[in-house]
Amino acid sequence: MTDNTLPLFTPAADVQIADPNRIIATRVADEDRLVFWPQHFEDVQQWITLEPHIFARMDRWCEDYHGGIWDFYSLSNGGAFIAPEDEDGELCWSLFNDMNGNSAELSSEAAGIAVCLMAYSHHACRTECDAMTEHYYHLRDYALEHAECNGIMQLID
Repeated sequence: MTDNTLPLFTPAADVQIADPNRIIATRVADEDRLVFWPQHFEDVQQWITLEPHIFARMDRWCEDYHGGIWDFYSLSNGGAFIAPEDEDGELCWSLFNDMNGNSAELSSEAAGIAVCLMAYSHHACRTECDAMTEHYYHLRDYALEHAECNGIMQLID
């Protein structure tokens, strides 16, 4: 392009341009839930224990949690996480981490991210598994872009 030519497309000032580097979370279809854990975590030692540890962490951090269905998510950077189901997007969870004294009010997705990050971190330390550490960092990268990043980070600090 020279100084005398215009670009083929000039977006209006109020048009958002998609960021190709943004990490996208995609909910896993119900029919694909059975392969979720082995598909994402097959290289992780003792991966079968992750799901119950995540549920236990949510139970420990949230008085109002009494079990339920969780949604599974794959991340465009290779990561994955689960979060309590929230069909209408209106649930708010009050979480308190008794290990650091921090609390936060979070959506279902953000609560799932927080408990998964803590479970992933503990699992990586317990098993000394590099693949688990990679999963932690994939999810942390997504959490850093999340609208509720501050609350998530307070809980896992």
